[in-house]
Amino acid sequence: MTAVLMEALAPLVPEPSHELVQVVRGRRSGLAITIAVHSTALGPAAGGCRIAHYPDPADAITDALRLAAAMTEKNALAGLDHGGAKAVVALPTAIRPTGAERTALLHDLGDAIESLGGRYIAGPDVGSSPVDMSVIGERSRYVCCRPLEDGGSGDSSLHTARGTLAALGAVADEVFGSPELAGRTFGVIGLGAVGAHVVRLLARAGARLVVTDVNPAARSLAEEVGATWVDPDNALATEVDVLVPAALGGLLTARTVPLLRCAAVAGPANNQLDEPATARLLAARGILWAPDVVVSAGGVIHATGVELRGECEEQLTERLSGIAATLRQVFDTARTRGTTPADAATGLARQRVRQGAAHPAHAAVPPPAPSAAGPRKPGPPASRPTTQES
Repeated sequence: MTAVLMEALAPLVPEPSHELVQVVRGRRSGLAITIAVHSTALGPAAGGCRIAHYPDPADAITDALRLAAAMTEKNALAGLDHGGAKAVVALPTAIRPTGAERTALLHDLGDAIESLGGRYIAGPDVGSSPVDMSVIGERSRYVCCRPLEDGGSGDSSLHTARGTLAALGAVADEVFGSPELAGRTFGVIGLGAVGAHVVRLLARAGARLVVTDVNPAARSLAEEVGATWVDPDNALATEVDVLVPAALGGLLTARTVPLLRCAAVAGPANNQLDEPATARLLAARGILWAPDVVVSAGGVIHATGVELRGECEEQLTERLSGIAATLRQVFDTARTRGTTPADAATGLARQRVRQGAAHPAHAAVPPPAPSAAGPRKPGPPASRPTTQES
């Protein structure tokens, strides 16, 4: 980063360590687009495109920086030869553009991604979808998770949920002495693209469920799987075995941790801790926290496996199941060193990144080729924004 930008960012994020932070205004949409590349030590950086409303433009930059750093840890701990990055499009209001306006912002985003020449490979995140990736793909080669019919790997939310289920088995084993999920009570907060899949997988495994969402229409899912519905305001204080955050981040704070009535917290929502010190508050209460960078890795594992490594379903299933082994390693490291799982995960990720920096052959990972379906003709996207996270 330039000295001027580092100085401007100093009040937002202490000691920013990112390789690149680019803030541009889309020439078609007029919207501010931030791309933060945290690290490419292991290979091209991979991470999602977030399209969301930010009351303060500085909040969008801060979010991009934090999310990009988390993607570096996520990819490193998942054993992927990718660094971490994130793109954030800051909307001026909570109303998401549609039709030609949405096409304009997606094309602007594609231009910004393409300008980095493969340093950043983009996928869906909060506010964007696989269909959106196809529209971005009209302007950039460096995009994953297009729909299957467009030659991509499709919606990653199911695979994020599959990885979450593997992680929950490791958490149950650590806390209760058995990876069995049947008969345990899980409180799922957020029933979006990923959360809904998590709920269905847990129900299939015989778990008891308490669920909530800010959207009252999601109550139909509770009825579908026989789950108990609670008001969102009461969800944190509901007694469960494991709390499963599956919505937006920042849920765990100095104010909310004392409300918890669970033995563990483990879910696919990104950036669950509002600040690092909150991990110590959880530990002080005897609540096991499974780092979200491990739990939520299923989506990026699947997308990069299909589109960049050409892995078969058996290999992908093995990688997703490996999330449980990674989490056990994190717990073992934390126990051995007398630290929190959050610190243990960060230490293990940094160790792998340092090893990658010392052996830069990782950077030889090829960028994604154009879609097997061929380039799409520009047109208005039939986008249905999701709440999935890459």
